[in-house]
Amino acid sequence: MRLQTAADDSVNYRYSGILVHPTSFPSPYGIGDFGKGAYDFIDFMAAAGQKLWQILPLNPITAHGNSPYQGFSVFAGEPLLISPELLKKEGLLTEQDLQNIPDFNPVRVDYDAVRAYKYPLFRKSYESFCQKDDPELQTEYDAFCTENDDWLSDYCLFMALKEEQEGLPWTKWPESLRNLTSQKRAFWKEKLEDEIVYHTFLQFCFYRQWKALKTYANDHGIAIIGDIPIFVSPDGSDVWANRKLFQVNEKGYPSSVAGVPPDYFSATGQKWGNPLYDWKAHKEDGYRWWIARVRHQLEQADYLRVDHFRGFEAYWEVPAEAENAISGVWRKGPGEELFHAIHKALGEDLPIFAEDLGMITPEVEQLRDSLGFPGMRVLQFAFDGGESTFLPHQFNTRNCICYTGTHDNNTTVGWYESAPEYSRDKVRRYMNTDASSISWDFIRICLGTIARYAIFPVQDILKLGADARMNIPGTATGNWTWRYQDGALNSGMAQGLRQMTELFGRQV
Repeated sequence: MRLQTAADDSVNYRYSGILVHPTSFPSPYGIGDFGKGAYDFIDFMAAAGQKLWQILPLNPITAHGNSPYQGFSVFAGEPLLISPELLKKEGLLTEQDLQNIPDFNPVRVDYDAVRAYKYPLFRKSYESFCQKDDPELQTEYDAFCTENDDWLSDYCLFMALKEEQEGLPWTKWPESLRNLTSQKRAFWKEKLEDEIVYHTFLQFCFYRQWKALKTYANDHGIAIIGDIPIFVSPDGSDVWANRKLFQVNEKGYPSSVAGVPPDYFSATGQKWGNPLYDWKAHKEDGYRWWIARVRHQLEQADYLRVDHFRGFEAYWEVPAEAENAISGVWRKGPGEELFHAIHKALGEDLPIFAEDLGMITPEVEQLRDSLGFPGMRVLQFAFDGGESTFLPHQFNTRNCICYTGTHDNNTTVGWYESAPEYSRDKVRRYMNTDASSISWDFIRICLGTIARYAIFPVQDILKLGADARMNIPGTATGNWTWRYQDGALNSGMAQGLRQMTELFGRQV
């Protein structure tokens, strides 16, 4: 479902919404998922008059850091988001299977504990699926396999081989597995057939549940903003199966990796470690892999936030052996050519939001504006000092998204409590407030800007402090764990948010 929109500033469609990842939803199973907590959240959004639900990437996370921006595949979905409750409703689990739920922390995800609980449940549901005589379900499964074979077969074989190799990164596998011949591929597909089908089943369950949830959101007038990380994980099926598209040697090791130079978040920059694209190879291939990626994502979401958009104009190349990102250099990206190729292949305007934070140059702005993509304005950055372009009275276009903060920021309450006094003083004077409800002051200002889109993290609705922060960039552990409890979002909040949204002419 796409809302009315236009890059033209003379058109004044106005929408607002909430940023929250499904892992943060209430659930008895240790992590938010696609079950009741997700549906309750959509009901809250509808009651609150919100039209946009922004999520983080849904891809399967690696166990090292549990970041949604480091996944085993940019096409596959994270199995931990599969709802056991819905598997039970589908007849793939029993009431008895769900009787002994551990006493999980209701406000933090312990990923290892959740894996230890959910993975055996998934095995049971797989066994039920194999034994189940349900022609309709089998037909649906077969159709899913056929429609997604271009990525699904590589991913499921990769995951089966990874288990065969006891979880080792694929760069440490035997040479015969790093570089499969057609003969070896056929051998391993036969030997690991049951494990491959198991991972295929998990993807089927994931996308079946997500499709139902997305349909429910769309039917309630809510569009979903997905998220595309610009880079892929070094230990994933994307690089393993498409080596020629990345700057890696035949063993999979890069000489340089992705990152960003020193910025607001880190004085030494951020060395992400992701392999870089071989843009020449992508161009020679007609950008086929990127076209497939965007097409697939637009089947799962209505809009796409492209993370680190500036990397398409120029990206920061960091020596693989460097301790940090300071010694990196800028390299030119594919620019407009990539997006024109995607547009031509998909035959529609690209509903893309550009994450254009950080070191943004006139060249990046020109690329963003030439493509008509809205950029981001983050209110927390507006009060760091000086006459910031993020201050609402400095907005020079409607075609942008105003955020109180993003998943990489502190919560607004946490930011205000730790900000220097000159920033807090400017906030109080600018917003004419005593700051007793500072996160809602930010929401009100965000809604009142000329920005076509206004988005705020759910933590700001809940008035939560720094302990509810989702991510601290540049830190490897302790992130992506925050959850809210059942009942935290109530009808009073929905009514207040709806009234404020109507006041500022957002489409309700």
